[in-house]
Amino acid sequence: MIPRYTRPDMGRIWSDENRFRTWLAVEVAATETLAEAGMVPKDAARAIRERADFNLDRIAEIEAEVRHDVIAFTTAVAEIVGPHARWFHYGLTSNDVVDTSQALLIQQASAIIAADLKKLSAVLERRAREFKDTPMIGRTHGIHAEPITFGFKLANWYSETQRNIARFHSAAEDMRVGKFSGAVGTFAHLSPELEERMCERLGLKAAAISSQVIQRDRHAAYLATLAVIACTLDKIATELRHLQRTEVREVEEFFSEKQKGSSAMPHKRNPITLEQISGLARVVRSNAQAAFENVALWHERDISHSSVERVIIPDSTTLVDYMLQKTTNVLDTMFVNLERMKSNLESTGGLVFSGQLLLDLVKHGVSREHAYRTVQTHAMRAWKEGRNFRELVLKDKSITSRVPRQQIERAFDLKRQLRNIDKIFTRVFGGAQGKSTQPSSKRRKSQRS
Repeated sequence: MIPRYTRPDMGRIWSDENRFRTWLAVEVAATETLAEAGMVPKDAARAIRERADFNLDRIAEIEAEVRHDVIAFTTAVAEIVGPHARWFHYGLTSNDVVDTSQALLIQQASAIIAADLKKLSAVLERRAREFKDTPMIGRTHGIHAEPITFGFKLANWYSETQRNIARFHSAAEDMRVGKFSGAVGTFAHLSPELEERMCERLGLKAAAISSQVIQRDRHAAYLATLAVIACTLDKIATELRHLQRTEVREVEEFFSEKQKGSSAMPHKRNPITLEQISGLARVVRSNAQAAFENVALWHERDISHSSVERVIIPDSTTLVDYMLQKTTNVLDTMFVNLERMKSNLESTGGLVFSGQLLLDLVKHGVSREHAYRTVQTHAMRAWKEGRNFRELVLKDKSITSRVPRQQIERAFDLKRQLRNIDKIFTRVFGGAQGKSTQPSSKRRKSQRS
């Protein structure tokens, strides 16, 4: 389980202060466990728990000389603890501390991201229900296809977010492991039982087996999951950017009265937040590639992964936190142009119902090839000449002589096309759906009619 934290700032989690504070917590937990086992004097463990502290400037000063951050840390702490410090870091190797504390830091970061995903999910569900029955044109290849509803589009994103929540929980839980197995993972100085007790003290599981480091397939899976989440946010952002294009103008990112879109063109209303989300998703995806490269280390460990992780883990968790917050806000405050959705849907004079007409002709005895050719002939004429497709069909006696006019009219029935939306919503959200909820007065202001 990802523990519940009072939401801290993601930047604070990855600060030097918090990193070393977490190292200290790991060291104290190890010392107290060893004291309980009789391997460290109890008074020494008590002194370390009560006195152990550090000064960031002093750690930096020592590290500049020894070029080893853990040694600089333990030396700085020892100066404060005094004589009992000889029992500090007893039986441990650097990565017992570094990898175990990194698991704790990732827990803290994961708690924030899990909360972000929950908020995104709630906004998507609320707005999907709000626009469940709001018809718009569905597009494939960027071309008008068949009718959908805007709520249907949002429900699809909600469902994907639920999969991301499950994936992320699994990846975060897989990272909730520590290790105290020594320089090559064989417990030459401690024991598996002591490791389990140390990890339990910290709220972690003990890795079943490790080398000098926890194996990096876990980290790769975690970064890959963040990249998948970023892909979903990019997908949402890209779709909304397309819907904001001047030629479409069905949805717009919120634009305040004092906001300016261009230094040269006063008319511009640019989707800048959505573009930021799409751009930052590229960074998170590239970080996942770096995590893949970290899996293959020399023998029981080399240090090639360390410098990479100091960048990609803080950056990716911070970026995904930022992107989730921004996406949630965009979805919550976006302008939805209901009339534009309606006019775009009707702009082709019924062309989007050609598929149903094809099926009705087949049902009334026309071969599929002939039916397709007949419907396509009228469709292409409507495209090229700007004619109304429905009127062309109703004037074609080869169609009206085979299919009753009432049946033809029903082929152009929007409600018929969307009759299963409620069932889809029940699949996605569960329970009876009823009518879509009416937006609040505040939200109605953000919709254009």
